[in-house]
Amino acid sequence: MLARDRSRAAPVGQVAPGPTTEARTGLVLLVIVTGVLITAVDTTIVVLALPEIERALHVGISAVIWVIISYLLVITVLSTQVGRLGDMFGRVRMYEAGFLIFVIGSFLCAVAWDEISIIAFRVLQGLGGALVAANSGAVIADTVPAASRGRAYGYNAVGWNVGAVLGVVLGGVIVTYISWRWIFWINVPIGLAALGVATRVLHDRSERVRRGIDVPGMVVLSLGLFGILWAMVKLTSESLDLPLLAFFGGGIVLLALFVLIEKRQRAPMLDLGLFSVPTMTPSLLAALLQSLANFAVLFLLLMYLQGVRGLSPLHAALLLVPGYVVGGAVGPFAGRIADKRGAVLPATAGLAIQVVALLFYAQLGLATPLWMVTAAYAVGAIGAGGFFPSNNSAVMKAAPEGSFGIASGMLRTFSNVGMVFSFAVAILIASHDISKHLAFEIFVGTKALNHTSAAAFTGAIHAAFYGSTSLMVIAAILSALRVRAVATQERAL
Repeated sequence: MLARDRSRAAPVGQVAPGPTTEARTGLVLLVIVTGVLITAVDTTIVVLALPEIERALHVGISAVIWVIISYLLVITVLSTQVGRLGDMFGRVRMYEAGFLIFVIGSFLCAVAWDEISIIAFRVLQGLGGALVAANSGAVIADTVPAASRGRAYGYNAVGWNVGAVLGVVLGGVIVTYISWRWIFWINVPIGLAALGVATRVLHDRSERVRRGIDVPGMVVLSLGLFGILWAMVKLTSESLDLPLLAFFGGGIVLLALFVLIEKRQRAPMLDLGLFSVPTMTPSLLAALLQSLANFAVLFLLLMYLQGVRGLSPLHAALLLVPGYVVGGAVGPFAGRIADKRGAVLPATAGLAIQVVALLFYAQLGLATPLWMVTAAYAVGAIGAGGFFPSNNSAVMKAAPEGSFGIASGMLRTFSNVGMVFSFAVAILIASHDISKHLAFEIFVGTKALNHTSAAAFTGAIHAAFYGSTSLMVIAAILSALRVRAVATQERAL
């Protein structure tokens, strides 16, 4: 392995012998986009399989949510650490290791036999996903010139949207006609093929930077997030009691302790010094709030389409495909705008467009024309396609040289914190109008709806969508404030 990496390495600023620079850059982007694609597939495809997993493995009603949350929680906690490993030992090496671990985790998930095994193997998958996600942005920053990175991140957005499309469609087909286990089997050949290409076209070009691993910070953050999540998930099906208050309060205390630890660490998990860069703070907070507002939308719409409107998983999935296609096409275009005119305009416009889509979702009724749901999802996808590449480009351009891995990991951490909590927040808000247990059963697809309960559930998700709208508005305001931050940064230069 070491010999291979030395033979592949090229000095900083040079390209290894072989294809032309442009052709090699295209191959690198293809590999990176593939990694993003299979990660997106695995995020969306599991949504449609939750009821089947719950029945096949006899997973408890309040535990099935951890099939999703455990994966996201591991990526959230490890993103900055594995990004740091990329700075230390080579971003390409860590990226390829992520592919391999992800494939192994997918194989084990496919043969899982009970509740504990499926959640444990999802944790392993999350480790591989963290290595891929945290180092992908840094590999792009190493390979693509700064003036063209917005477009490159736009192609990354295409990969995410294509993966999400495949996840939704394949999930619908597999759950309807085959077996839930194949939602994990399909990752194995795709991941192995991508890994084979990666070993040939990716070359470490960055200088190694000696960094430490923040074990205390990582442990405290993990326990803090887990405590809060445990309490929130339990609240979706149980009443508030002293143990739940203890978990929630303990999680808050641990997060506060985490901040104190980070201030005293020589090599902190989150480099709080990056927040002194004017454009960094609003960019990271906008990513967090956008994910918190948007990630649960897919769950809510699928439950509406299947539970309230009575569609099959495949039919419900197909209605959302046009949105992913349109959103994927917007990504590179928004990236080019970010390259030429800065990230503020396309990112803020993207968030504003998503607000419009969320407001429409809050008006869904028992007889809303299905074409309107498809159109609204396309509008929301256009907004997301404008936001992601622009915001990613803003973060990476603001990051100091030598900190691309850390900045990419921090961006993924903030985004994933929002994703992890989005699911629980949506159910909690929805359960304000209907019983917590009924809300949870409907949300994971294990409860059939009659006319009365369908009307009650529709009203409940209206509240959830209004909550998401408020969060998205705040994200848009933070994004717009970067105009002042950019001016401050330019004066400093």
